Amino acid sequence: VTLSSYYIGQTEVTQALWEAVMGNNPSISEGDNKPVEEVSWDDCQTFVSKLNQLTGKRFRLPTEAEWEYACRGGKKSRGYKYSGSNTIDDVAWYYRNSSDVTHPVATKSPNELGIYDMSGNVEEWCQDWYGSYSSAAQTNPTGASSGIYRVSRGCCWSGSAKGCRSSCRNFDMLVSRFDRLGLRLVLSE
Repeated sequence: VTLSSYYIGQTEVTQALWEAVMGNNPSISEGDNKPVEEVSWDDCQTFVSKLNQLTGKRFRLPTEAEWEYACRGGKKSRGYKYSGSNTIDDVAWYYRNSSDVTHPVATKSPNELGIYDMSGNVEEWCQDWYGSYSSAAQTNPTGASSGIYRVSRGCCWSGSAKGCRSSCRNFDMLVSRFDRLGLRLVLSE
């Protein structure tokens, strides 16, 4: 897979940012510096549209390929099982250490690119429809052309260590809202 240049958020979108743009906070585990959750894929599209109008920039959800490349540490990757370490407790809030709630972003160690919480805390919506990967070489893949589910990656505060691996994929319906599901932004160049 070959990707064009892009910028990805150092953290998940916080409740403070969501509230500043949307005027509400749908999250169950409240805290300005905690990741927003209880947002559907459709809600995220509305948020991105409003953010773009406010800033004049081109924010969007990451493709699954962009998300995984950043999660694995990009060109600085050391081949870790989780995003930034082989020791999950160093980098992830998950069911064994989360006390059943989300935590403020960037309170665990970052990965090789300085990106936080790509393993654990909240799963993150991706732009792609969920489907099988192609085995052919691709440039800027965008997943299946249609489907019922959208991809989510990264596992969450209630997830297992296995689910927090950089390779693990999840999916949800566009209208799904869960206290385990949030987002991270990409900025197109």
